Amino acid sequence: MSSWNQALKQAKTPRQELETAQIEGRTDAYFLRMRDIVRQFGDSRVTYAVFIRRPVVAAYGLALRWVENVAQHQGFAVEITEVHPEGTWVGAGDPLFYLTGSLEALAPLETLLLQKTGAACVAAHNAYQMALALPKVPFLAMDARHCAGAEMQELMAYAAAVGSRAAQKEGAVGFIGNANHDTARFFGQERGLGTMPHAFIGYAGSTLRAAEMYVERFPDEGLTVLVDYFGQEVSDALAVCRRFPERAAAGNVSVRLDTHGGRFLEGLDPQRSYEVLERHTPGTIRRYRSEKELRYLVGTGVSAAAIWRMREALDEAGFTKVKIIVSSGFGIAKCTAMHDASAPIDIVGTGSFLPDRWSETYATADIVAYDEVPRVKIGREFLLQKLQERAK
Repeated sequence: MSSWNQALKQAKTPRQELETAQIEGRTDAYFLRMRDIVRQFGDSRVTYAVFIRRPVVAAYGLALRWVENVAQHQGFAVEITEVHPEGTWVGAGDPLFYLTGSLEALAPLETLLLQKTGAACVAAHNAYQMALALPKVPFLAMDARHCAGAEMQELMAYAAAVGSRAAQKEGAVGFIGNANHDTARFFGQERGLGTMPHAFIGYAGSTLRAAEMYVERFPDEGLTVLVDYFGQEVSDALAVCRRFPERAAAGNVSVRLDTHGGRFLEGLDPQRSYEVLERHTPGTIRRYRSEKELRYLVGTGVSAAAIWRMREALDEAGFTKVKIIVSSGFGIAKCTAMHDASAPIDIVGTGSFLPDRWSETYATADIVAYDEVPRVKIGREFLLQKLQERAK
């Protein structure tokens, strides 16, 4: 069994999500009413078509595993036909998969099945696009704190991994890990990655002291230091490198830029930001730019100019092997702007692959056949096409 399949297998559905009472409590009541009517007047073998109204990357593995686990637990059979395999691009309205089985058994599952499908597919698409926008840069999934509970956390980590695998097939590095242990398996890791939060810098009292404490506690690990806490990104980064010159020379020191959008990196302002880009990527900001693109290039926060300025300062001080990790709002548009500016990024930490507009994540299911007789509501006839093609 591949490591990926093993990771999916280990994503065990909590027992309460298998129990009939729990499922009934969370599903839409009209599905339960239909179930009760079907139970009285006779069951039907039905086929559902599940789709999303926007282009996505197929990432429904956890959803289907849940259905299979429920079926096994409750003692009924299902048949799944994958129209688009995991990790492939799916057009708007194109069925992701068909699900066939007892209407009485499947009716109560529709609400939860769709919950587990839509958002994951959109997040996978976002992760895929981000990885392709910066194909030579590794990504870390740092989405957990933005998720609404453990179930979403697992779905989003899984989505990032699926989208990343799709991008890797096209030559991108993609996502190499994430920030917590429980979902690290999706990225081929045993544990979550990450070194220190801002609170640790505050606790230590200085960026340099935080680095010293970290090295004393974890002497055999690489050192990644947050350098924006005191607004002295360049000064604090150089202080840490000078304190640990051997580590820096060996490439075992990284600085993480997470400067918030309310201020510029130490030493920068609008004019100096333009000057930095002109030194390193002349012409990048001369072309027409939207306001958002300009902010990503020369604005406050972790801009392309800020990253270039940090690289410039490290190199001038002789710390050419020190890596730069960036975070703070790295979605598709920002990654694209960074690629355009050839920003010297070694790793991106991001949770911004999470769907931005939740209305785009709504997955939909329609029954398209009853006892093998094609029948679907007017306007959704297109859902039958793939099913009929497979029947030929």
